[in-house]
Amino acid sequence: MPPSDGRPELLVLRAIKLGDLLVAVPALHALRRAFPDHRITLATTAWLAPVVELLPMVDVHLAQHGLDHPVAVEPGTVDVAVNLHGAGPESSDLVAALGARRVLGHADPVHGEDGPAWPDDVHERVRWASLMDWHGIPADPDEVWIDRPATPPVATGAAVVHVGAFHGARHWPTDRFADVVRGLRARGLDVVLTGGADDVARARAVADAAGLAPGAVLAGVLELQPFAAVVADARVVVTVDTGAAHLASAYGIPSVVLFGPAPPEAWGPPEHGPHVVLTDASLRRGDVFSDEPDPALLAVVADDVLAAVDGLGVVPAVTGSAGDR
Repeated sequence: MPPSDGRPELLVLRAIKLGDLLVAVPALHALRRAFPDHRITLATTAWLAPVVELLPMVDVHLAQHGLDHPVAVEPGTVDVAVNLHGAGPESSDLVAALGARRVLGHADPVHGEDGPAWPDDVHERVRWASLMDWHGIPADPDEVWIDRPATPPVATGAAVVHVGAFHGARHWPTDRFADVVRGLRARGLDVVLTGGADDVARARAVADAAGLAPGAVLAGVLELQPFAAVVADARVVVTVDTGAAHLASAYGIPSVVLFGPAPPEAWGPPEHGPHVVLTDASLRRGDVFSDEPDPALLAVVADDVLAAVDGLGVVPAVTGSAGDR
């Protein structure tokens, strides 16, 4: 952590992936209001640094690679420590080791810290906002906004179809993605395909099947901030349950989100927004680490997605995006 700048230190632990970080944004907004004179440090995954730069309530990013090593802070230098990671011994031990004057977290009888019991069956945004409320810090679970990147997007006004996901349980078939792309283009929308480095082959397969130009494949090309910029300027986002969906929520971009193993009741977009969730809960197997797509996801077909886009009233995009290059 950088040397002290004279302000009291507040450290937040939340060391997971993009979507996990973004569902904690309402709690981070609340902490900024409650502690305006503190320097807020977010201990989270190193590769999320570009997104942390878009969180105006955070002053310092401290790389924290999981929970198998201590937080790199001298014990006793933190005034307020906040556990937004979990309630198990792994995260609680790390937070307790900071020796903070005040700890905000769920009930931790092992270390003698007061807090609410860990709630089951609640939305993740509500979980962390409610934790703040319990500690006397008002929080709004729908306060999901983050800053837009300063860099102009490489594609403007496009329909962003995000074909990637970390695990096979969230892999919607490429032929269905291709059908969606064709339908979006028939509606006058320019289309770009996004995803991570591991999703390039899937994106190219979708592009080939849908007749998209190679320049429309942005999977594996964009770093996190350029990716966020494309989402922030999108006409609509079509994605499975990934960080792309949470970015669309953060920027208020209309989205259609396909859910498989994870329940939308825990991870879905805000109810009061231009977002549609598609899934079949009756078929959900729930194995998020499976190599096979969850049946709840496979129950969704391309016509369902296109009907949802139509229901959102998406206006045709201005031509000239990467899809035409």
